[in-house]
Amino acid sequence: MSREGVNAEILDLEAELSKTKYNKRTQHHIGLVKAKLARLKEKASSGGGKKGEGYNVRKTGDATVVLVGFPSVGKSTLLNQITNADSKVGAYEFTTLTVVPGLMEHHSAKIQVLDVPGIIHGASSGKGRGREIISVMRNSDLVVLIIDVFNIAQLKVLEKELFDSGLRLNVKKPEVVIKRRIKGGLSISWTVPKSLDDETVEAILKEFKMINADIVIRDQISIDDLIDAIESNKVYIPALTVINKVDMTSLEHIKDLKTKFPEAVFISAKNEKNFEDVKEKIFKSLSLIKIFMKEVGKEADLNEPLIIKKNSTVADVCNKIHRDFLRRFRFCRIWGKSAKFPGQVFKANHIVQDSDIVQLHLK
Repeated sequence: MSREGVNAEILDLEAELSKTKYNKRTQHHIGLVKAKLARLKEKASSGGGKKGEGYNVRKTGDATVVLVGFPSVGKSTLLNQITNADSKVGAYEFTTLTVVPGLMEHHSAKIQVLDVPGIIHGASSGKGRGREIISVMRNSDLVVLIIDVFNIAQLKVLEKELFDSGLRLNVKKPEVVIKRRIKGGLSISWTVPKSLDDETVEAILKEFKMINADIVIRDQISIDDLIDAIESNKVYIPALTVINKVDMTSLEHIKDLKTKFPEAVFISAKNEKNFEDVKEKIFKSLSLIKIFMKEVGKEADLNEPLIIKKNSTVADVCNKIHRDFLRRFRFCRIWGKSAKFPGQVFKANHIVQDSDIVQLHLK
């Protein structure tokens, strides 16, 4: 089928979905339509442009954050205000696209902040160098969606573009385990109450040419969740919404928006309002924690914490300090929340907690 034919079929299926109300009776049909749609979109995506077209920006610091929004929403101003004025700011140029990085320091964390070009309608299909922008976001730790206070509808458009690009914002990856087999048909097991009937699950799997497999579902999933699990190419990233230009509207309008978007941060880039709130929300959204290192026979260094992600192990700590430390690791002692008593001995798979003091013992 030609590219034009694929796009036409995509439009037909999307129109059919928009007219079909979801209920128990239509679940099976909607599942099939969405599965076909997902396959066609993947075909359309792989058929346009060069495979793997894009680039990577070298990640530095404790985490990487990407500022995303339509043109002229204040991304560049925000970048300049929340990043350290003393840090080096350069540009990575690839073809017609420029990504501008800055360094934000907050609670001892060094966070790389990237300003990418304004996203436009159709970015998910490659418009406006959209694929390159998406490739940067897929490798980030947090996406900050910046919206103009007078164009709140932009948020839905941004979310749809990113969803169509394979990014799943502020959602937990569903626990669905799929193991292909050579023969034996499909075996579907649920460890939670069923949210989809097995006939629908089986039909969706077969639409993806999956006829021999063991499927274990540990979450109450939607049709979209199941398709995501089958395709296994989605990226799950936390996101923060920032609404700019609050200095240009009424207090009533802001009050109404705060009711609708309670988790958003409201700023005025022009008047430098609430930038500290943005930095604090970024830090919390990244789920970063601080631990302190202690050398044998010395006091713990409480002035220079090591910043790592929540649920990190001692092995992650070793890798962050030096790539050779894990190979040389023998055991560690920990003082703090994750230890039952001061100086408890742990192996490399132990999960550290915020404010732990860690003493590494190496070969």
